[in-house]
Amino acid sequence: MSQSEEIKISVVDLYQHLTIDNLVNNLQAGKKEESLQNWTQREAEKRRRNRFEDQAPVESVAIIGMAGRFPGADTIDALWENLCNGVESITFFADDEIDPCVDESLRNYPNYIKARGIIKDADKFDPLVFGISPREAEVMDPQQRVFLELAWTALEDAGYVSDSFGGLIGVFAGMGNNHYYHLNVSTRPELIKMIGELQVEVGNEKDHIATRASHKLNLTGPSISVHTACSTGLVVVDSAFHSLVSHRCDMALAGAVDINIPQNSGQLHQTGGVFTEDGHCRTFDEKATGTMFCDGAGVVVLKRLQDALADGDTIYALIKGSAINNDGANKSSYLGPSIEGQINVISEAQDYAAVEPDTISYIEAHGTGTPVGDPIEFEGLTRVFRAKTAKTQFCASGSIKANVGHPTSAAGIAGLIKVALALKPMFDRSCSKSSFFKRKNLIISYIVTS
Repeated sequence: MSQSEEIKISVVDLYQHLTIDNLVNNLQAGKKEESLQNWTQREAEKRRRNRFEDQAPVESVAIIGMAGRFPGADTIDALWENLCNGVESITFFADDEIDPCVDESLRNYPNYIKARGIIKDADKFDPLVFGISPREAEVMDPQQRVFLELAWTALEDAGYVSDSFGGLIGVFAGMGNNHYYHLNVSTRPELIKMIGELQVEVGNEKDHIATRASHKLNLTGPSISVHTACSTGLVVVDSAFHSLVSHRCDMALAGAVDINIPQNSGQLHQTGGVFTEDGHCRTFDEKATGTMFCDGAGVVVLKRLQDALADGDTIYALIKGSAINNDGANKSSYLGPSIEGQINVISEAQDYAAVEPDTISYIEAHGTGTPVGDPIEFEGLTRVFRAKTAKTQFCASGSIKANVGHPTSAAGIAGLIKVALALKPMFDRSCSKSSFFKRKNLIISYIVTS
């Protein structure tokens, strides 16, 4: 159609207009006419603005403490140093370094990419610090262990010990899929019998990650485990934010962790799939071939701004608004991205925070490095901004995934920590560099110039 009718049709158009009739109607006569889809979008915008029109000023929430462990960085300071130096922290394994549990036929497959971003010493843990017996710790998922350590460290960074804080501290946490149990625990029935099946379950199920931290740190506010795949790291922050502004707690820990077991393993690249063909995540770049799932973990400590100022807390950054939604059925497939869904949630967050697009100077994108996903995200952002401003070239964008890979459940918290570090006065906010970006994806070029 593009050749015969001399009409530009991008991959983004195909994901936005899901039927032939809808696509034709929007391209008819060489211009995009109003469709039911666009009308629905406009009505959603109207309802959203009416909802926030008479809203009282929203209370900001301060980030007063942070902790994280990411590929190539045991601390958030090390992470920032790597970002400033444009370091890519993906580990490429030799054949003899791949974990023996990886099937030999898979590891010898030509498209099996022997690379991942891994957290150093994820198997190390001092259980006695938290009143956990060494035997019990042995059957705990490393994700629970690492989150517990980071929750402690983040509170310490904020200048608090849980017992010395007079208010309610909530915990909002999520973790990735549990591979540790299947590979390291279920194969040892005598150990399970010794510990007890219930205790083993508590140490491995996702449901217990938040309440485990609340119990061991003696935190008595809301304790909620969140599991929404790659959005988990920001959904926990959204939940904590709204819990604070509604005064359900006085301080909150929000974070996520994702550690794949075995760590020394790779990913199978398939044409048309999401995984990179060479182990590199090239966000927004024309040579991007896919993403690279990696380890990561981060926790932030949140408090209402007025309370943080009154208590003399160190403030990394402010969260002025937050929004959450779902794509519904209006997309190509269950796993496919939705332009409309992204437009709606970005617009709602801006309206909630009373922030105009032309006052924004940087966006930390999801930016997975997939040839289709990145342009769709860019299209959504472009449409939100162009609806309210004609200004161009005033807002930069990037993604931490180009440096550390895609920490899956912890992806959102990784990006938030990066931006919060960039706002810290002692750091040079201009030095963060995305690895491998040379020339932008051609579909993105079309979006920018159309």
